[in-house]
Amino acid sequence: MLVDADVSDDWDSRTDWSDLADRSARAALAGSRFAATVPSHAEVSIKFTSDAEVQALNAEWRGKDKPTNVLSFPMAEPEDLAAAPMLGDIVLARGVCEAEAADKRIAVESHAAHLVVHGMLHLLGYDHETSEADAEEMEDIERRALATLGIADPYQQTEVHP
Repeated sequence: MLVDADVSDDWDSRTDWSDLADRSARAALAGSRFAATVPSHAEVSIKFTSDAEVQALNAEWRGKDKPTNVLSFPMAEPEDLAAAPMLGDIVLARGVCEAEAADKRIAVESHAAHLVVHGMLHLLGYDHETSEADAEEMEDIERRALATLGIADPYQQTEVHP
């Protein structure tokens, strides 16, 4: 799989977001039921951009005029992934990502990796909004994929002591 990352200037330049995107997308694919299906030449585009750009995309494509953490735009149905030259696009909003990471008291890089994994699973046809069983399946794949990257379970409830 080929991962093309586009990083806007407002994302912290000390982090290699392209590498994070590549590792996270590959971890998601490897943990999915499509690991052997997706051809090595299939492409995914991951854009790290501003809240304003994500808000505009969210308004245009989902009718929700607000920024969100991640958007996914699949270009193939799950049954067509073996022949798909392009899996789709994933777009992350910097401000939302940073605010959520701060709320969770985790590194922005860890949260962004989770969002890329989550978005990649949407490109592969996973949907947490269809049923509780589908949500659990998707979360299990996310946990395993993130563990391969050395990132803790994002769904684990931890008690924070003052």
